[in-house]
Formats: sequence, structure tokens, C-alpha cells
Amino acid sequence: MPALPLEVEGLTAGYGPTVILEDVSFSVPAGGRVAILGRNGMGKTTLLATLMGLTRHRGGRLRVGGEALETLLTSRRALKGLGYVPQGRDIFRSLSVEENLRVGLKGRERGAVEEAYALFPRLAERRRNLGSQLSGGEQQMLATARAILGRPGVLLLDEPLEGLAPIICEELMAAFGRLAAGEEMTILLVEQRVDSALAFADTVLILERGRLAWSGGAQDFDPALAERFIGVGALH
Repeated sequence: MPALPLEVEGLTAGYGPTVILEDVSFSVPAGGRVAILGRNGMGKTTLLATLMGLTRHRGGRLRVGGEALETLLTSRRALKGLGYVPQGRDIFRSLSVEENLRVGLKGRERGAVEEAYALFPRLAERRRNLGSQLSGGEQQMLATARAILGRPGVLLLDEPLEGLAPIICEELMAAFGRLAAGEEMTILLVEQRVDSALAFADTVLILERGRLAWSGGAQDFDPALAERFIGVGALH
């Protein structure tokens, strides 16, 4: 599936009776790279979960490739082109690396797992290891590769660098950059490492208490915004 455009208009959602996101609107062209920034608890994870249909939708529209998704189940959204790598990775710890990857093939030939190994050579070396035997960085690579094998038009990444060593972060960001440079998919990245997010993105969204507080080009983001919406020292 080619990269798809994403349109969000007036999105309001939450969990049970609690509203977390209020009237959030933005659009991303096909092949766009978006960094979603903000302090903890401001709605970043909820935004990605809402796009995947994992929260209670209360209002607004969601279009991927021009198709309405807001009433669809999560499984149907995945078939329409959304891929999701949640915070915490959610791999199958009792399955091998290769078995985990096959779960993401969505009907493609088994040989397609070689695409994952080309993107993350570490996984090729560990293909017979169980998910529980992988390091945190390898688990993140596995979760990302599994989502990518489904060839989503829009890939949602929730804090993929959390708790990882700098060298692993560099490997992951380089892989995301290759995917974006090839315009294979539109990528939305939630990340606390602001420098890494800005180096990757062409567009930045900042959430503040569930609302869109600022949006603009990555080149327009400055330290004053970081101090106001993210915290002193957010930029290194």
C-alpha cells in the first residue's frame, strides 16, 4: 500500500465518561513526517489510540486516503491502511522473532519477512530467539518491523525510543528516516526525545491538555516553544 494522507477534523475522544482530546484538527499529506510533542499526560498517546479506534469516539471526523474511519473497528482500520506500534511494544514474548514477524504479514508470502531483516539486521541474527529473550531495543525493532510488514499507508509510533540506549535510538531513527525518504508511508511519531523528533519530522504538533496548542514546520520550532509546552531543557 502506498503512503496515504491523513485528515483529522474536530476530533474529540476519551475513555469512558472522561474526555481527553477536544476538537483536535490537523492534516498530513501522503508521505508526511509528523512529530507529536507535549508534556506527559497531555493526550499524545490517546491521540494515536483514538486514530486506531481504541478509545471512545465522541465527535469529529477521521479520513485516511479519503475514506472515513471514525465508525470502524480497529481491525478494519488496520485493513484500511493504519499501522500502530504502541508504547510498551506488545510483542508476543512466547513466540520467536520470525513467528512474531509472520503475524504482521497480513496474507503476504512468508518470504516477505526478509524485508524486516534488511531494515533491522539485528533481528536476522536473532530470528530464532523468543521475544522474551530480546533486549528492549530489539523488542522495539521487532514491534516496528511487524507493523511495517503489513505495509500500512500510515504508521503510528508511540514513544519508540523510550528507555533505549543512544546507539539503538540512532538505528531506529535511521530506519524511520529510510521509510519516510522512500515515501513508503506517512509517519506520526510521539516522542519525548525532542531533538530526535525534530530531526526526523517535517511537521510538528504540540498537545496541551488534550488540545492542539501549536502546529507548524519543524524548522519553525524554537526553544521558547519547548520551554513553554514541554519543559525547560527539552532541547539539548
